[in-house]
Amino acid sequence: MTSSPNGGEEKEGPVIRDKRRIDPKTGEVRAQAGETTPAPEAPVDGGGAKATGEDSSLKTQLAERLADLQRLKAEYDNYRKRVERDRVAVREQALGQVLSELLPVLDDIGRARAHEELTGGFKSVAESLEAVTGKLGLERYGEKGEPFDPVVHEALMHSHSAEVTETSVIDVLQPGYRIGERVLRPARVAVADPAPDSEAGESGGGPGDADDEPGE
Repeated sequence: MTSSPNGGEEKEGPVIRDKRRIDPKTGEVRAQAGETTPAPEAPVDGGGAKATGEDSSLKTQLAERLADLQRLKAEYDNYRKRVERDRVAVREQALGQVLSELLPVLDDIGRARAHEELTGGFKSVAESLEAVTGKLGLERYGEKGEPFDPVVHEALMHSHSAEVTETSVIDVLQPGYRIGERVLRPARVAVADPAPDSEAGESGGGPGDADDEPGE
C-alpha cells in the first residue's frame, strides 16, 4: 500500500487509460494531446443556387402545364358550343321542312274560318293542329296597318294613301309563318306609301311616285 499526500491510502492496481480515437458513447473523434479540433466546414453556396434553379424550373413547368390545361378547356368549350349550335340548327331545319308542308293546310283552315265554315269536327281537328304547330314554335304573322318590312313581307300590290305616314301594310293577301327568327314563308301583302301631297310625302317618306299603279 502507498500513502497519498493527503494522508489517505490508495489501493494498488492497474490503471486503464482509454486511448480510443472514437468516443464509443458519442461517436465523435476525440482530440489527442497537442491536437486541435477542426472547425466545421462552412456550407458551400452552390447548394442554395442549385435549389433556386430547380424551383425556377418547376415553376416554369407548372406554368406551361397550366397553360396547356387552359387551352384544352377553351378548345373543349368551343367544340361543345359548336356541337350544340349545329344540333339546334339541324333540329330547326328538319322542323321547318315538316311545318312547311303543313302551311297549305293551315291556309285552308284560315280561309274556312274567314267564311265561317269552320264548324263541327273539322273545327276541333283544325284547332288541335294549330295548337300542336304553335307548341313546335310556328308563329303566324302579318297584320293590316303594320310597317312594311321587306325582310318578312312580300309586296304583291302597291299604291298611295293619305291615311298612312310611312310605307305600311294595307291588306294581307296571305299570312306569313316563321320559327323564331327564321322565316318559313313571307307574308304576301298589299302596301301603300304616303300620298305625294301629304306632309310625309313631301319629306320623302314614301319610295313610290304619284303615278304608280298597283303592282309588285
